[in-house]
Amino acid sequence: MTLKVGITGGIGSGKSTVCKVFKLLGVPVFEADLVAKKLMDSDDRIKTGLVNLFGESVYTPSGIVDRKKLASIIFNNDIQLRKVNELVHPVVRSQFLRWVEDQEVPYVVHEAAILFESGFYKIMDFTILVSAPENERIERVTKRDKSMPEQVKERMMKQWSDDEKRKLASAEINNADDNLILPQIIKIDKQIREYGKIW
Repeated sequence: MTLKVGITGGIGSGKSTVCKVFKLLGVPVFEADLVAKKLMDSDDRIKTGLVNLFGESVYTPSGIVDRKKLASIIFNNDIQLRKVNELVHPVVRSQFLRWVEDQEVPYVVHEAAILFESGFYKIMDFTILVSAPENERIERVTKRDKSMPEQVKERMMKQWSDDEKRKLASAEINNADDNLILPQIIKIDKQIREYGKIW
């Protein structure tokens, strides 16, 4: 049986970097946020739902979702955000479960920004929180996205805090700038392959 390991972390924590290392170790990684974006452009159920919610103009003439327009609608409107998530999440979930069936490996990784908030963690065997100090995360994102610290803080406020996520996480990878992540990841990989668990 292939084990399902969910990986999450707040903005700027470095969860994508951690997932790249797992890939290098031969672990298939399902990038839920990327899959969700693709499905918004390709899945008829989602497209119909979004048009019913926000009108035809939420898609460009070429049938691609207008991400700026959608973001402006849902960023400060929790009700509309929930409606979008209710459309997208079930489709992502079924895609993930089908994908897992095709993998012939000891375990797979499911990478998602809102693993806990969305309830996706409930279908995982283990969950890993990637954490880093807030000031370092802000610095990383401002460099990466050329955004202002205030904008980054605003985005952080929309996500659960690390303390909230810790309560549900099976393990934690500390990705502070002065911490090496490779030994932490190799240890987790070894434990899963040898014992079928993280601790």
